[in-house]
Amino acid sequence: MRDRPFLLVERDGLILTVFLRHLLSILILPFVVVVILPYWLLTTYPSGTIWAAAPALTWLSRLLGAVLFLGGLALFAWCVSLFARVGRGTLAPWDPTQALVAVGPYRYVRNPMISGVALMLAGEACLWGSFAIAALAAVFILFNHLYFVLLEEPGLERRFGESYQVYKAKVPRWLPRLK
Repeated sequence: MRDRPFLLVERDGLILTVFLRHLLSILILPFVVVVILPYWLLTTYPSGTIWAAAPALTWLSRLLGAVLFLGGLALFAWCVSLFARVGRGTLAPWDPTQALVAVGPYRYVRNPMISGVALMLAGEACLWGSFAIAALAAVFILFNHLYFVLLEEPGLERRFGESYQVYKAKVPRWLPRLK
């Protein structure tokens, strides 16, 4: 089992596939934020869109939305794969990584997975011209910033010690440094 940590993981005597662990964490966390909540907002507040006011910009906004959404999805998928392969865990707090992930996009920012989800929400706001989804994206960013500062980062310092402190000192939280 140790030779193939991506495929099978033993936890409390049960063997679970990493695929199922990731699927569960994705369905519970980002799927709710990126699919369920936007759908609810669009069906609850259908008149809260910009398309009626500016139809000439519809195609441009939708193109921008598609680019943002697909870029966010690609970034999110890359981060999930790194959590599985490098960190040997999932994005869920109840099934965290066993090793510090500091490769790929994590070399440039400490929270690229959250950035990916935020990009998907921004893309949906542009695609649908929805002020409600734009507000959801802003709330999502604010909530995650507070969560990371108050809970996640202190927990990572306790779990990974000096290696996380060095990483934290070198890599910014949200926006990459310009060289």
